[in-house]
Amino acid sequence: MSRIAYISLNTYRETIRDKVLYNLVLFALIMIASSYVLGQISVHQEVKIIKDLGLASIAVFGSVIAIFIGIGLVSKEIDKRTLYALLPKPISRVHFILGKYFGLCLTLAVNVTIMTVALYALLYAMTRSFEPSLLKAIYLIYFELVLLTALALFFSTFTSSILSGVFTGFFYVVGHFSAELKHLDTVVESSFLPQLTQVIYYLVPNLRNFDIKSRVVAGDPVPFSMLGYSTAYGVVYIAVLLILAALVFNRRNLK
Repeated sequence: MSRIAYISLNTYRETIRDKVLYNLVLFALIMIASSYVLGQISVHQEVKIIKDLGLASIAVFGSVIAIFIGIGLVSKEIDKRTLYALLPKPISRVHFILGKYFGLCLTLAVNVTIMTVALYALLYAMTRSFEPSLLKAIYLIYFELVLLTALALFFSTFTSSILSGVFTGFFYVVGHFSAELKHLDTVVESSFLPQLTQVIYYLVPNLRNFDIKSRVVAGDPVPFSMLGYSTAYGVVYIAVLLILAALVFNRRNLK
């Protein structure tokens, strides 16, 4: 565990120094702040617009950070040849994969926290109240981000950064439209295409399980059982991805 923690902290320090990361977080904060201006234009809809744009900014820019950094976690180490100096030490490839993953999860947690504080500060300045229900949506947003990170890390163990980004982006888009894939046979006459989409449906993570932004903004109740189901779903999917990533990377010839 100490070896994984060492790699995680080292990964966190490396990613937190990335200037692109700061630019993305800054842009997300600007988007959250700009929601205040848009809210002033809409009569009696100020708070709703701030919540909508704020949560959307955390989700979108968090996803960009997860994919952008996740796809380079392994390839960057190989290109810089730092991996060759690290692995001969008493650190296995499994430790390396897990350390890199948890390090990026820590980076995402810090960035999501910064954006959450900015959103709550803006809402408090307008309403003088604290809405804990938003934390449910932000919690699931973070879980979606760490799942995307696991996807990006898995693809980066056997492909280039560009292909890893393409594959992860594909899974991200399809994951938000997985329900439509499941019922495609009702609108398409072809017999092959629905079978293919059924396979994709069960392989691609259903990211809608983590999207409760509209329900929270509308004030609809979100039971903790739903959070528990989404958490369990995400943990299982992430565990499978990390196991596959470790197996693939363990067999990869780095010479």
